[in-house]
Amino acid sequence: MTKLFALVFLAVSLSSGSTKQSLAQSECFIQSQDGRSIDLSRLCGDGQKKPQATPRNSNSFTLTVKRRIGGTPTVDVTFNGQHSYEMLFDTGASSTVISADMATAMGIKKERQIMASTAGGIVPAYLGRVSSLQSGTLAHKNLVIGISDHISGLGLLGQDFFGDYDVTIKQDVIVLQRRLGAKK
Repeated sequence: MTKLFALVFLAVSLSSGSTKQSLAQSECFIQSQDGRSIDLSRLCGDGQKKPQATPRNSNSFTLTVKRRIGGTPTVDVTFNGQHSYEMLFDTGASSTVISADMATAMGIKKERQIMASTAGGIVPAYLGRVSSLQSGTLAHKNLVIGISDHISGLGLLGQDFFGDYDVTIKQDVIVLQRRLGAKK
């Protein structure tokens, strides 16, 4: 059975535009199946806006969708606080994977060779380490990532980055909500 509406509670969102910002600051709204947001703040208590948590203390993060390639959203990702790349937000990838060219440009060393199971079959790949990986206001430190000679162009942002979060992909943003019991 298809659900027509999903009730979404959102404490913090960093969106542009006055309508999006107004809805993002609301404590509750309905997201219709076609992506429209309907503000329900007048039904969720006294309708007064409460102070918002800062993103670094939040359990909710918003990533801006840059564009879509074959329907898959892309987001900007910053490695080691200084190298930014557009990457595919790949819900089917268990790990974040970058091309060998990206690794070379960032000075990321191939630490160990592995055999990786991919949609195209089993291929040799390497593991490397980044001191930080960030998209939007969500960041991870000391993350092991894949390096592949078999991909070119955009890398893949995988489950190792967002796997502890419930993911809602909307037209212009991806909302990540930390699951109860997930590590911080």
